[in-house]
Amino acid sequence: MLPSSRALADELGLSRNTVNRAYRELVAEGFIEAIERVGYVINHGLANRLGAELEAARDKHEHSLDWGLILGSSPDGVADLTKPRDWRSYPYPFVVGPGPETFPIGAWTRAMRTALRKEHRGPSLHNLDDRDDPLLVEHIQRTILPSRGIEARRNEILVTLGSQHGIHLVAEALLGVGARVGVEEPGYPDARDIFMRQGAVPVCVPVDEQGITVPERMSGLDLLFVTPGRQFPTNVTMAIGRRRQILSRAARDDVVILEDDYDSEYCYSRQPPPALRALDTSGRVVYVGSFSKFLAPGLRLGFVVGDSRLIGHLRRLRHHMLRHPPGIIQRTTALMMEAGDYGRVIRRHRRVLKSKWRVITDSVSDLFPWEVSPTDGGMSLWVRGPSTLNGADLAERARSVGVVIERGDVCFFGKPRPANYFQLGFAVIELEAIRPGIERLASLL
Repeated sequence: MLPSSRALADELGLSRNTVNRAYRELVAEGFIEAIERVGYVINHGLANRLGAELEAARDKHEHSLDWGLILGSSPDGVADLTKPRDWRSYPYPFVVGPGPETFPIGAWTRAMRTALRKEHRGPSLHNLDDRDDPLLVEHIQRTILPSRGIEARRNEILVTLGSQHGIHLVAEALLGVGARVGVEEPGYPDARDIFMRQGAVPVCVPVDEQGITVPERMSGLDLLFVTPGRQFPTNVTMAIGRRRQILSRAARDDVVILEDDYDSEYCYSRQPPPALRALDTSGRVVYVGSFSKFLAPGLRLGFVVGDSRLIGHLRRLRHHMLRHPPGIIQRTTALMMEAGDYGRVIRRHRRVLKSKWRVITDSVSDLFPWEVSPTDGGMSLWVRGPSTLNGADLAERARSVGVVIERGDVCFFGKPRPANYFQLGFAVIELEAIRPGIERLASLL
């Protein structure tokens, strides 16, 4: 039997009400029992039962749930893009992708404070259900898309959690088991893996110096995935003639095209050609864009542009996943664009990247023992070495001298995967560290 509430309160120096509340909670949890005219006693039945169950669980490992069996294995051929988790600690991180170094903290903070004012609080903090922030959609219409030659109505735009989320939504809507998807070879592994996880079969289409080549026949394809603005990973920009060929062949064979407008903003020596979506007259191009590449990768904000019926279907899919991207992020981004800060960020980021692009291009040209194909923009270099080079081994050895590079074999799907490729990103690394880092890498080569 347990002490009375008065006796325990006196012993512990607590209020009697506190002890009574504790006793009532223990009764509710089933650890003790209240017996009329006796008091509180330990529930030995519960204690014995719990002890027996724990002992049985320890003795019967065969009843443990096998999550590996339930989840199954990844589709054959899936190869993830991975970076060393501690890459930020290396002095020469040539990792691929954007970094937060040029993020406009002041402009973002001002816009977020404005987004929390009474007149903006609704779209920032309330549940938008399956809708998007109308102010952000308006600025996508007026600010983002015209620079790519695209016109779109409001019901043709869907806001997403980055471009990868947009690709996933389109894949879920259009693909199923056995569907055939044309993918660039080499190409973007994450998109290819998304298609495969839907049960689709990748069909590799080679990439040359003008971008993805034009298949003689597309009639067997359910979808063609392309990165024409800045092909990943080669950084080739698809020529305007090649774009028209792709559209003509897709129209003839009635194939949907999914366009990921990767890095099109970062063209340093000329104006980028219009997006495929801008040249499309048959409504078959679905366009995926992103804010994450231009502001900060952690924002995870993008959009899809397509036929209003497709966008309506994607909106319903998104609703059952996450309803909508965070309203505060949408409204803050929209207010940044309204104030003109977004355009200033893009221009400043382009200037910074152009300086880095010049330094890394010159350094590689001066120091590497073989010629590297030039690029007119982007955030990385795609390097093809001699057949004796192993990019994965080189990446491992480079880390021992403080240099992080990314292996290139994961960008290929066909077997055997070529091993003599690697990538050099230059968006994250400091400008002053580029040439010393290339010198260290060149010494290994």
